[in-house]
Amino acid sequence: MACAAFHHGLHMKTIVVVGASLAGTHAAAAIRKSGFDQELVIIGREPHRPYDRPPLSKEFLTGGGDEARLPLPAAAEDRLEATWRIDVDALSLDVDARSIELSDGSLLAFDGLVIASGASARSLPSAVTVTSVDGLDNRDPSPGGVVTLRTLDDARRLRDLLVGEPKSVVVCGAGFIGAEVAASAHQMGLDVTVVDVAAAPLSRVLDVSIGHALCRFFEQQGVTMLMGEAIDVVETSGGGVSSVVLSSARRLQADVLVVGIGALPETGWLEGSGLDLGSGPGSGVVVDQFCRAGEAIVAAGDVASWPNRLFGGRMMRVEQWDNAVEMGQYAGRSLVAAMQGTQPDEPYQPVPWFWSDQFDRKIQLAGVVSPDWHDTVGSPDDDRFVRAFFDDDTHLCGVLAWNRPRQAIIGRQLVAAGTNRAEALERLTPTTS
Repeated sequence: MACAAFHHGLHMKTIVVVGASLAGTHAAAAIRKSGFDQELVIIGREPHRPYDRPPLSKEFLTGGGDEARLPLPAAAEDRLEATWRIDVDALSLDVDARSIELSDGSLLAFDGLVIASGASARSLPSAVTVTSVDGLDNRDPSPGGVVTLRTLDDARRLRDLLVGEPKSVVVCGAGFIGAEVAASAHQMGLDVTVVDVAAAPLSRVLDVSIGHALCRFFEQQGVTMLMGEAIDVVETSGGGVSSVVLSSARRLQADVLVVGIGALPETGWLEGSGLDLGSGPGSGVVVDQFCRAGEAIVAAGDVASWPNRLFGGRMMRVEQWDNAVEMGQYAGRSLVAAMQGTQPDEPYQPVPWFWSDQFDRKIQLAGVVSPDWHDTVGSPDDDRFVRAFFDDDTHLCGVLAWNRPRQAIIGRQLVAAGTNRAEALERLTPTTS
């Protein structure tokens, strides 16, 4: 039902969503559900309608690249009744003029704005030398066979590289994406080596002991894990990657080099806008507890950083599926409320929720990891265990479940409730093995 607040005078109001992403799509859906029935424009830099990204590193690669399952149901035209500006990039934002400059040369005016421009994969560090062994392509900074994985087009390219004659695959980075690609490539029958400067896989998110357990598991599956190593040189031949040289001087054959070393929020188009972009390249757009970055401007998803009151106001920027959906929906509702002169009843304070599939292992994390206080139900050397993290040795702040999906769900509820240590451990202990 349309809200009367949008029908003052003769001015037709316009809401623009920058980012045909998971967060942007769910923000748009929430805007419509909140009663906004006027002009809704969605800007997407890719030449595709919104799609789901998690399958790109898993079943999309191993299952032959079925794209029919990727589109987001929430982006259906009959649900959003939006104007789509696809394959167009936002170049700059003028907050005072309430307009956005687009890559097709046009200016787009708005009354309300959702910033959901997401993040882009990090490329090889500039310190990595690209050199030719045949002298033909020594000036090419992006040789063939080197790929990041963030978009559908990236996944198409990687799938084409992996299919065919047996290949040696080197994965630079042992985070979630790197580990998932390594598992997928190995399941496709390829020779896979993972290289990371960290001491253990996923150690930027999980604690090192769990990372070591994951490293041992990958090695048991047949993946070579080289931790504490960096790629210094990428060697090319005939315009494509042929090998890499590590910081230890070890040379690895590499027909394909997958760069999975994280992502940076897409905030370049916001420079000079006056919005708070934080203190570093990974900060994102800083919003308040209601996802608001400015007057009738909200941000959501990978690009947004917000103070989570559930964790004492800790600033968070979460690059995960569940947060993109929830934050997108909340930001959409918050924007409509702002345009009506109100605000949501409750701040945005979710329990962050991560998951990743590594071969037959399901890793789920609810909340945040504390480096100081934790208890383990089971052992990281087992196929199934749970680790509980406490913020001050008293209250539960995070739960890692390794092949324990029921405990992951329970743990998320316990973190939200601020459960004390004794009760948390009792509830998280499985009744059967």
